[in-house]
Amino acid sequence: MTDIHGCAHLLKQMLRVIDADLARSRPGGAIEVYMGDYVDRGPDSRATLDILINRSRRGNTVFLKGNHEVFLGNVLRDPSLLTKWLHVGGLYTLMSYGLTPSPTPGDEERRALVRELARAMPRRHLEFLSQLRLTFTCGDFFFVHAGVRPGVPLAEQQEDDLLWIREEFLQSQQNFGKFVVHGHTPVRHPELLKNRANIDTGAYATGNLTLMTIQGTSMLAV
Repeated sequence: MTDIHGCAHLLKQMLRVIDADLARSRPGGAIEVYMGDYVDRGPDSRATLDILINRSRRGNTVFLKGNHEVFLGNVLRDPSLLTKWLHVGGLYTLMSYGLTPSPTPGDEERRALVRELARAMPRRHLEFLSQLRLTFTCGDFFFVHAGVRPGVPLAEQQEDDLLWIREEFLQSQQNFGKFVVHGHTPVRHPELLKNRANIDTGAYATGNLTLMTIQGTSMLAV
């Protein structure tokens, strides 16, 4: 699952689907992989993080980092980035923690807002965000937020590409060494291609949060 973007209500629905399927099929060693962009754009980033943290206590979960988690971390360290963050959906994250900036915050207000955000965010949220992974490999599958740079071995990929890459990766038809499962670039319907699968269906804008299930070499996006 990827690019939840603060859509806690959709996340709850998908978790019910997962739990119902697990109860019915009782697979051995099921792993849940979440591929980043938990915050921004959607209505409730705070509740989304609470749900994911609670889910993490099950012990069979992997949480990857998205570029929006990086942006949030950068803002907490450098308040001058606040305005740029607001333009990419950070306003909704601020509001989910009870903060509302003025339309054009100045330097002093930006610094104050970031201090207030840091105080408003529970320690468990900050710890969760600090522990996110960049990638996860399982068998023939490579899970990542944005994608990989073609021609570079998976073990040598750079963080910026893993979190931000688009066209060079999306247009490539080469074998990346493993089948890449990613999000980051919204598509109308899940894309299952010969070398990758994109399951970002723009949940915050479409109301469609996609879940992919993988069993052996069988893949199904719902």
